[in-house]
Formats: sequence, structure tokens, C-alpha cells
Amino acid sequence: MNATLILLIVASYFGVLLLISHFVSKNTSDESFYTGDRKSPWQVVAFGMIGAVLSGVTFVSIPGMVGNNYFYYLQFVFGNVVGYVFITYVLLPIYYDLKLISIYTYLESRFGIKTYKTGSLFFLISQSFGAALRLLLAAKILQYAVFDAFHVPFFLTVIIILALIWLYTNKSGIKTIVWTDMLQTFFLISAAIISIYVVKSSLGLSFSETITSVTEHEYFKVFNWDMHSGSNFFKQFISGVLIAIAMIGLDQNMMQKTLTCKNKKEAQQNILTFSLILAVTQFLFLGLGVMLYLYAEKFGIHLDVENGKFINTDNLFPMLSLNHFGTIASISFILGITAASFSSADSALTALTTSFTHDFLDIQHKTSKEKKKLKNYVLFGFSAVIFTIIMLFSHSKGDVISTIFKVAGYTYGPLLGLYMFGIFTKIKIKDWAVPFICILTPIATYALNYYFIVWFKFDFGFMNIFVNALLTVICLVLFKRRTLVLDNATAE
Repeated sequence: MNATLILLIVASYFGVLLLISHFVSKNTSDESFYTGDRKSPWQVVAFGMIGAVLSGVTFVSIPGMVGNNYFYYLQFVFGNVVGYVFITYVLLPIYYDLKLISIYTYLESRFGIKTYKTGSLFFLISQSFGAALRLLLAAKILQYAVFDAFHVPFFLTVIIILALIWLYTNKSGIKTIVWTDMLQTFFLISAAIISIYVVKSSLGLSFSETITSVTEHEYFKVFNWDMHSGSNFFKQFISGVLIAIAMIGLDQNMMQKTLTCKNKKEAQQNILTFSLILAVTQFLFLGLGVMLYLYAEKFGIHLDVENGKFINTDNLFPMLSLNHFGTIASISFILGITAASFSSADSALTALTTSFTHDFLDIQHKTSKEKKKLKNYVLFGFSAVIFTIIMLFSHSKGDVISTIFKVAGYTYGPLLGLYMFGIFTKIKIKDWAVPFICILTPIATYALNYYFIVWFKFDFGFMNIFVNALLTVICLVLFKRRTLVLDNATAE
């Protein structure tokens, strides 16, 4: 597909985002960037959150990973749904009752200032890495499809993407993103549906034959009962529950959008609706993955294999879409991956800015002029952080989604332990010990996983988040205070 045409498509798409930002940004206040004035329709928030969660990682990695991991990812998705129910009926009432902007303020009321700062810091680290890895995948595809033809170096491609995101999010932040995410989700899901239709037509299959070809394929293995495998059902399901709670319910990025809903009831409707649509969409992407491998097999397309496994599986969908599926499918893919790159990065930068300015700079007590100045500096600073991480991981291989969840297990694990301990116990802890606990438990989790593999050939897999959170809880008990008093707000 012609690189100039792709560039025009991307530029047009960005122009639409700027237009949306222009209209949404009218009549904004100092708090619009952070709260969206708490007037967002929950239906819009729910649909838009699909794109932010899927990102380029799901868009590209999940179809590709089917070749090596079958449908085992679906076990993880089942766990996610249970995690979203917990978020709906346990976490959201706490956030709304306390009228939080930064959700980590809860940790201050429950444990103390050092725990609060530690929780926020771990989010900043987690979100920076997660956002960077998601954007890395999309940037690589845009580099391959567009910017290589114009001899633009990769680092400049990343800078251009971050600059474009800054332009439409800078003024009204989350208020704009709630609406732009809805458009981005539409393009992302449309690209998958169009690709499935193109492959179905190319293979000469009817609708029912397409379903049969997927469900009867050797890759259609949903459950793995091998306890030594990192893809074992119990490991995947339990980690799916915990990672959903941690990466959605304890994530300022996702909760900030939810907290723009008008009230608690609408926010709960948002999460439940979002979780069901997300599960169906992820199944759709897994089915697409089988069809991509069927297409490659039928038309003799060479795929790299090493030690009996496909390598660089993240390249499968982009390669077929841009070189084999025709113009319409190529355009839909470019729009989908562009939407994915913007939707994952824009909300992440807004959430990082919100968390840092409220949790560390006390921006709520600044003048309007000071708020604007600080917000711009912090937004630029985190853009630079994400750029640096992308460049450090720019030569990585394999499916990015596995890397993201493994990293999340180490960075979100302490947060998960803190919140579960705070919600389900009345124990007061020694606040000063929490930073040390949250640093040591991820290190201990990594060491335990290493030795379990060496000694017992047992890989924690995504369950490292459970081990990390459990170690955090044990350490918190060891550093408890003698008084067992609980705030009324926490008890509720």
C-alpha cells in the first residue's frame, strides 16, 4: 500500500481528533482536565474504555499469539470478568463515597502519607512502562507502513506521535479523551471485523464454515490443565481476576474515566457493560488469529519459526493486512492501529499527569495560572519518560502483551496487596515500613519464580501478581500496629 496514501489517512484521522477536542474544550474549568466535570454519559465512557484497554497490544499481539498459545488467553479473560464485578461492587463505591480525583488518596486515609505516596509512585512506574510498551508496538507498525518510506528515523516517529497526542489532550484532558476514545474504539473493532471478512472471502468460506474452521482448528484449545505450565487454567484464571482488579480498578488511567460519570450507579453500569463487550471483543481477536494462520498456510506465506515455535508473532497481522488483504483492509488496519496507539497513550499521559500533580505537587491548592503551568510541565515530562522507555525496548521481540502482564505482576502486585489489606482488614500498620515492603516484595517474587522453575519446573506465569500481593500482605501483618482502629470511611 502506498505510504503517501497511508500518511494522508493518518493525518485526516488526527484532524478529526483535533476537531473533537476543539468542540469538547469549550466552557472548560480548571478541573475539566482531571474530572471531565463529572458529566460524561456512561455509555460513551464504557464504549471508549474498550479501545483504551485493547490498545495496539490486543489489536496485534492476541491474533499473533494464537499460533504458540492457542486459545489459552481466554482463561485469562474469564478471570477478568470476575475481577470487573469486584471493581463494580467493592472499589467504585469507595471511590465515589470519598469523592476522589486521585484514587490513591484512599491509601492516605487508611494507612498514612507514606503509603499514599508509595502507592501513587508504583502506579506512575507501572503506567509509564505499560503505556510505553503499548505505544512501542503501534509506533513500530506506523514506522514500517509509513515513515520508512520517507526515511524518517524511528525516534522521530515516536516524537511525532507523542506531539500529536499532546496537541489534542493538552487543553481539556480526560474530558476530551472520553469522546475521542469512543471514535478510536469504533475504528479498532471495525478493523478486526473487516479483516475477518476479507480472510473469510479469500478462503471461500461461508459464515457457518468460518465458525467451524475456527472451533475445529488445532489452535482452538481453551483449557490447559498442566500445573507446570505458565498457561495452566488456575494460574490464568486467578491472575486474570487479580490483574483486572489491579490494572483497571487500581489504575488511575481507567478509573479516572469511570469517575467522570455522573454518579456511582452510572459508573457501575459503565464497568459491567464494558467488561462484557471487552470479553466478546477479545474472543473475536482470538478467532481472527486462527484465520490469519489459515490464510498464511493456504497461500504459502512464510512465517519465521524457531525451536518449533513461531517468532515475531506481532508481525503477522500487520504483514498480512498491509501486503495481502487489499486496499480497504489495509486502510482499516492503519486506522485501527492509529486509533490504538492514540487511545492507549493519550489517557495514560492524562492519568500520569493527574496522579503526579495531585499526589506529589498538591495542585488542588494552586492558583489557576499555576495549575495550568504545572500541568503542562508534568505532561511534557511524562511524554519524555515514555519516549525514553520506548527507545530502551525498541529492539525487543516476541508478543508484547505477555511482557506487559509480566511487568504488571511486579509493579501492580504491591498496590493490589495494599488495597486488599486495607479493604478486608481492620489492621493498622507502621506507615514508614510500606515503601521498603513494596520494593522488597517484587524482588522476592522474581527470586521465588526463578527458583521454582529451577527446582520444580513450575512457572508462576501471570500468577506472579498473586505471589507479589500475598508477600505484601504478609509483610504488612508483620509490621502492624497494636491498635485495631478503623476509620468509619474505610469500614463502609
